[in-house]
Amino acid sequence: MSPQFTASVAVGDPLGLVEQCVTGLRPSDGANLGILYLTEPAAPVLPELVRVLAEQTGIDAWVGGVGLGVCSAEGEIFDQPAVAAMTAVLPPESFRVFSATDHPGSELPQRHAAWIETSQPALALVHADPRCPDLPKAALEIAAASGAFLVGGLVSHRCPNPLLGRTPGNEGGGLGGNGFAGLMLAPEISVATGLTQGCTPIGPLHRIDEARDNVVMVIDGRPALAVFTEDIGPGLASDLRRVGGLIFAGLPVPGSDTGDYLVRNLMAIDPGRGWLVLGAEIAAGDAILFCRRDPESARRDMVRMVSQLAGRLSAPPKAGVYVSCVARGAALFGETGVEAALIREGLGEFPLIGFFANGEISRDRLYGHTGVLTLFT
Repeated sequence: MSPQFTASVAVGDPLGLVEQCVTGLRPSDGANLGILYLTEPAAPVLPELVRVLAEQTGIDAWVGGVGLGVCSAEGEIFDQPAVAAMTAVLPPESFRVFSATDHPGSELPQRHAAWIETSQPALALVHADPRCPDLPKAALEIAAASGAFLVGGLVSHRCPNPLLGRTPGNEGGGLGGNGFAGLMLAPEISVATGLTQGCTPIGPLHRIDEARDNVVMVIDGRPALAVFTEDIGPGLASDLRRVGGLIFAGLPVPGSDTGDYLVRNLMAIDPGRGWLVLGAEIAAGDAILFCRRDPESARRDMVRMVSQLAGRLSAPPKAGVYVSCVARGAALFGETGVEAALIREGLGEFPLIGFFANGEISRDRLYGHTGVLTLFT
């Protein structure tokens, strides 16, 4: 069986979204999986939407959640009720949906041990509630329990139940929060995934010599601030108030063969002591670099990612899911639809949906200011 996909986007009055969404998803014989993303203004209709979609399409398995915005092949939508939906025809034993859980390390093996052991899933599309007590640990547990490469992101933190993981026989609709929910795919479902950074390094890789919690004191044997101002240049160094939202810390991912790094905010600068305060815990011996949030550099890196994915494909993609940081989109590029346009330019037309996230997930780590594109091939 060759996977088949169809996608639909609905915008407007919340009560009309259900009908729009159902109408837009053209009938597809044998469709057995749905992926669904909503904007926050549309969140109140999520329970009804899932119920009606299940009834009208005959699809029992649905995954997704409430994003800070949604995107599609046509562009992106924020601050108004909108839904992006996709249905798929997949071999029945090629996937498993799991409902919201804040104990994935124990619950995934308990609920899906036989399927995981038999299928050896290669990829998992996961959605996480930012209120989950220990997100990095939970992501590692899902990756370890499933053996899958994770892609996905953090959903809205302002909705009581922003996660969707509806399985057959789930009378509660599969809605939940404060954990992870998602979809595991067996290797027979061919996929390709890539990550694009929203920031560009502006200096060399450094070594942290002294740190406590999230405070960096000494880098390369010198006060941290001295190294920082040297990297950012005299223009910014003369007025450090300008670095907020422009300059970030990059923490290289150990073992990455693509030079990936985690972007973390600069929370504060202590000029008197020469210290930097980051939005992450670090330790002596960790590597660090400084990077700049720049729309043109982000555009170039997006083109790089799409081009690399195109080079790995033997045929046009059948469908795709794109998770982008809420700080990207129009907030970064100055206009809407830039990322969708770059994907179309590099890969052609195909069903594409996604959402804007509080943080992005790739492999088993949480990123920021990135875009994660997953293609069904």
